[in-house]
Amino acid sequence: MENQQEKELKPNWERDVIEKLALAAVTEQTRARRWSVFFKSLMFVYLIALFVVAMYPKLKQDMGVDGKGHTAVIDVVGVIAENKDATAENIIESLRNAVKDKNTKGIILHANSPGGSPVQSSYVYDEIRKIKKDHPDLPIYAVVSDICASGCYYIASASDKIFVNQASLVGSIGVLMDGFGFVDIMEKMGVERRLLTAGAHKAMLDPFSPPKEEETRYMQGLLDQVHQQFIGAVKAGRGDRLKETPEMFSGLVWTGEEGVKLGIADAFGSDDYVAREIIGAEELVDFTREERLLDRLAGKLGATFGQAIGSFSQGLSLR
Repeated sequence: MENQQEKELKPNWERDVIEKLALAAVTEQTRARRWSVFFKSLMFVYLIALFVVAMYPKLKQDMGVDGKGHTAVIDVVGVIAENKDATAENIIESLRNAVKDKNTKGIILHANSPGGSPVQSSYVYDEIRKIKKDHPDLPIYAVVSDICASGCYYIASASDKIFVNQASLVGSIGVLMDGFGFVDIMEKMGVERRLLTAGAHKAMLDPFSPPKEEETRYMQGLLDQVHQQFIGAVKAGRGDRLKETPEMFSGLVWTGEEGVKLGIADAFGSDDYVAREIIGAEELVDFTREERLLDRLAGKLGATFGQAIGSFSQGLSLR
């Protein structure tokens, strides 16, 4: 009798175990799907947030400020160079976007830069002059915070007026090319320089070879040419407001207070002051172009090799 009961209970026991295992598997799968949906939803929200942050400046520009007139602000901040934040491409595109906006009543170039590439600076200078010619009723003002020197001042000189703080640093109208010479160190260390070139001046200003007077003279001539271009641009932009002195184009910098006296700046004022009191549109809208995240990452990766090579070369700069 007992054996018969055991035979009847055994199949039920196995079925119960199988059902429990199946139920546990289904429960686990359901839990896994829920977590999968949760993480996918979280990732989706994260990507949407990134998109909104990336597009916010553009959306803000497109919407304007409640349809009212505003002052466009464009940053000229940091070193002015092709692989930096303050590139001619970024600044020019920002200017063009500000001009296209029908609610823009004036443009402020927020300047805080020690300078940089004369080529990049010249590109922006020419664009500002073109905008002023095509849109004579749209004022463009440069407002200096800490420093507006060399290439930055090159750009600012194209604006209608330059506003500074009394303690700002402005000027440095000059050009430089720097490098190093290792000839004496190599001699002391017993290192012999072996250099082959095709072209008499291909290794001009090579830091491991003695300088040649002819080549030094030639490079000085190039610097003088660029300097004269810089001076010409400043004179064209500032006109008779400049009170020229022998030191004005020597590369010296001045405080904002002294700069106003010399005519390299016009008056004192901040972004808010210029927007409110000079332009008459106190709402500030940032039109500074910001690279997309993927473009920025790609640029950094793509520039790594070039930066490694470029670190050994000499550069011409307005700073």
